[in-house]
Amino acid sequence: MIRRILSIDGGGIRGVFPAAFLATLEDALGCRVADYFDLIVGTSTGGIIALGLGLGWPAGEILDFYKAIGPRVFAGNPLLRAIRRIGVSKYSQQPLRAALEEKFNGVLLGSSTKRLVIPSLNLENGQIHLYKTAHHRKFRQDYKERVLDIALATAAAPTYFPTQVTNAGIPLIDGGVWANNPIAVAVVEAIGVLEWPRESLRVLSLGCTMPPFDAGAARKLPLGLGPWAAKIADVFMAGQSSGALGTAYTLVGHDNVYRIAPTTPKGRYGLDAVKSINDLAGLGSFEGRNYCARLEPVFFQEPAEPFQPFYTADF
Repeated sequence: MIRRILSIDGGGIRGVFPAAFLATLEDALGCRVADYFDLIVGTSTGGIIALGLGLGWPAGEILDFYKAIGPRVFAGNPLLRAIRRIGVSKYSQQPLRAALEEKFNGVLLGSSTKRLVIPSLNLENGQIHLYKTAHHRKFRQDYKERVLDIALATAAAPTYFPTQVTNAGIPLIDGGVWANNPIAVAVVEAIGVLEWPRESLRVLSLGCTMPPFDAGAARKLPLGLGPWAAKIADVFMAGQSSGALGTAYTLVGHDNVYRIAPTTPKGRYGLDAVKSINDLAGLGSFEGRNYCARLEPVFFQEPAEPFQPFYTADF
């Protein structure tokens, strides 16, 4: 039996790209894309998309949601935001919380119709924190968690949004600090936890666009803290994504991994570039049209088997 996995990167408002890509596939194929995947893994903005898909939202609805909330979540004077960011998070969590609360409306993770894995990081001990649906007998707790709280945790990007503290007092931040590209998390979950044969896996990995990598003078010169400060995040992100993809290629086979993350000009799309929402949507639609015929025979022939969790909110 073929098992199909959808992996979605983090990237702030650039999540419009994968949302538009999936919405275009839905329009072209006349189906709801989530129905065709056995496992969905998403980090940060990709985590929000994954949660929406798991709750049965059409991709077009997720795209409309992003277009509506983007200007509210990333609002304010750019200069004041830059000054604010020195001492506290660049943005208040409240607009994002309000938008997600209205959309998710108290729903629990146990309501997901798909197997989900959503990464975050525990700031108390530096260990990874993975929210998972009850797709294994040992996963007895997360299905009781509110989708709202999971979304806020995986999207709590350092310097952009404040830390999300759980009801149990655990301080969580954006899963993108260690798994911005969560494809390795997805493949390890499929093979190591779900025990699906590696030869049965087909993986669709969606990035949120990708600027060309440029380490600048750091390639050759012994630079200090100042010059490195502007480059270090890009270096970490590039290395993490490359390593994650390499892991997936090794475990599943290069021909069974479909990675879609178009390279865009440097600085073209920022994490909070709300003025580029329509451009990102257009790019996602364009790429969706280009890849539809290639992806259809691999991922969209027959719907995935219904997900039967080990535990539900009724227990």
